[in-house]
Amino acid sequence: MTELNENHENGQGGLLQAVRKRRLKYISILPSIVTLMNGICGFAAVVFAAHAGRADIVSADIYGKPFPYFTAACYMIFLAMLADMLDGRIARISKSTSSFGGQLDSMCDVVSFGMAPAFLMLKFMEGKINFNPAFNVFVYRFFWLAGAIYLGCAAIRLARFNVENEEDESSHNSFLGLPSPAAAAVVASFIILHQYLIRPDGAQTLLSVAVSRTITVTLPFITVGLAVLMISRIRYPHLVNIYLRGQKPFSSFLWTIAAIYLIIYSFEIASAIIFFAFASSGVVKWLYGRRLAHKNAVEESESPPVAISQ
Repeated sequence: MTELNENHENGQGGLLQAVRKRRLKYISILPSIVTLMNGICGFAAVVFAAHAGRADIVSADIYGKPFPYFTAACYMIFLAMLADMLDGRIARISKSTSSFGGQLDSMCDVVSFGMAPAFLMLKFMEGKINFNPAFNVFVYRFFWLAGAIYLGCAAIRLARFNVENEEDESSHNSFLGLPSPAAAAVVASFIILHQYLIRPDGAQTLLSVAVSRTITVTLPFITVGLAVLMISRIRYPHLVNIYLRGQKPFSSFLWTIAAIYLIIYSFEIASAIIFFAFASSGVVKWLYGRRLAHKNAVEESESPPVAISQ
């Protein structure tokens, strides 16, 4: 009996030793580089947002024209989104998908779509605190808490996606919860729109002032709402797999052309409208589905029972 126990322990020890000796030998170079570019763009967004928080340098000088650091930080998040879309496509085209690539992608996503938007929102709101000094402490703590909630929910969203995700992404037609890149895009697009409306020459209309002030007041609450949507079970469509693959009606082509034209005409306005509409669409569909299910349940309960003839 003792010999059996010793053999069993030796077998377990050998298995653990074999697992410990297991090393990652091969990785896909090109998809991994693109994924790292995602994380580097997120890091650059944090750096630009930190520069924007300083009162002495709020914009960079590019070709003799001022370029706000907040705007630069937002564009870095958009570049991270582009890299996040490309790395998976490149890996599937080259048939080099791996668990390592998936884990690396999630780690970079936490930086670009979790930490960067939260820090960007916090720095953006820091310059807007102009209440009573005693009340400013409470307001700043709320901003910090909103950013912390967003970061935590983004990490949970990505971890849950890794656990529930299937290898074949081409079969995905929807996501459970708002995707973290879309949530980050909402924050970034609103700040870009705000910087676009607040022009340095002072040429502002009543509408631009009202919209910019609305963004300033509501952005922390929108950030918390986006955090809740990321960890929710509300379904959001996979736009690429549903609308851009395969043959579609001619009306879909016209809507796509109209969206592209709007983006070219005014990227600042179009990006805010498109990303906010996408984030809101899941909530609207969910509420409509709940209302429709409740209505059907009420109608079934109120309908008279069907007589069964004998």
